[in-house]
Amino acid sequence: MKPWMVMLLVLSPLGNAAHAGCQWPLWEQFKQRFVDAGGRVIDSSDPRAITTSEGQAYAMFFALAAGDQQTFERLLRWLEANLAQGDLQRHLPAWLWGRNPDGQWQVLDSNSAADADLWLAYSLQEAGRLWQHPDYSRLSARQLALIEHHEVAQLPQLGPLLLAGTEGFTGQDRWTLNPSYSPLPLLHSFAHRYPDSIWAAMLEPTQRMLEETSARGFAPDWVEWHDGQWQASRRSGWQGSYDAIRVYLWAGMQAPDPEEADRVVQRFQPMLRYLRQHERPPLRVDSLTGTAEGYGPPGFSAALLPLLSRAAEPHLLQEQLARLAAEPLQEDAYYDHVLSLFGQGWSEGRYRFSPRGALQPQSLEECL
Repeated sequence: MKPWMVMLLVLSPLGNAAHAGCQWPLWEQFKQRFVDAGGRVIDSSDPRAITTSEGQAYAMFFALAAGDQQTFERLLRWLEANLAQGDLQRHLPAWLWGRNPDGQWQVLDSNSAADADLWLAYSLQEAGRLWQHPDYSRLSARQLALIEHHEVAQLPQLGPLLLAGTEGFTGQDRWTLNPSYSPLPLLHSFAHRYPDSIWAAMLEPTQRMLEETSARGFAPDWVEWHDGQWQASRRSGWQGSYDAIRVYLWAGMQAPDPEEADRVVQRFQPMLRYLRQHERPPLRVDSLTGTAEGYGPPGFSAALLPLLSRAAEPHLLQEQLARLAAEPLQEDAYYDHVLSLFGQGWSEGRYRFSPRGALQPQSLEECL
């Protein structure tokens, strides 16, 4: 390393976490295509030009991984002003904002989305740690308290689990959950930071939920817990598609404990078998029977990269990488870009999670 580079690292208050010299082309493209000057993430594939709390929270995570403090702050301030009634200390974000039928811009659905809230709390927590910003840390703790109060339920014979949102996911001794809403690296980070909290108590039932609902090798979008067993969701039956693809994504990203990595790969052998036969991930699959139809978009291939990197079949990984190289993402395909930032970003070493769930961005030294 050149002397001036060493001096840069010494002078930077962020140390290796800053990695300001790392260019992340996918992140730069995402900002150009989906983030406006005010910090709003716009999904233009919807005619209402919507913004979701998920979009804001995911973008904050990517900004953090990229060391992009300015964009992180803009994203946070837009979210707080428009989705949280101007006060994240007191409110979980509304999940949907956009143009109403009269042409007015407003919150379209005030219910919360627990996955977005979890990623928001995590990104604030890790930004506070990596960037030495105590205000972010305090705001993260407050959001976690709100999540615990509004979005965590005690399920009989299971324990505490994350519901999908504040309203509409429990009733008549029946609980509706989305397995993709509970990434274990995030829960591990909260459990480590707050060892005597409900977050530590959530680890075992969450692991059980993830394993039992994917027992036949495919993950469902939604499930219901009723009468002491998992049942088909009234929303989508046992189907796994656009939500479930993230279950494979988060599982592949877990810290590289060899035994756990082997268990994850073994759990999803039916998905790997499908890829051996078809080369592309299925668009929809019945997680109970394994019946699949259609081919998922390129983002589905990106989402599988971390899992495939754990499998001892490098050709499966290379096939999905080749597909991503041959099929450019559509300009308005917001979700494909998100999945690619997560999956390809991880595959390229842009970030990792420690065994305790701490974010480990690519260091400046690794960029040189």
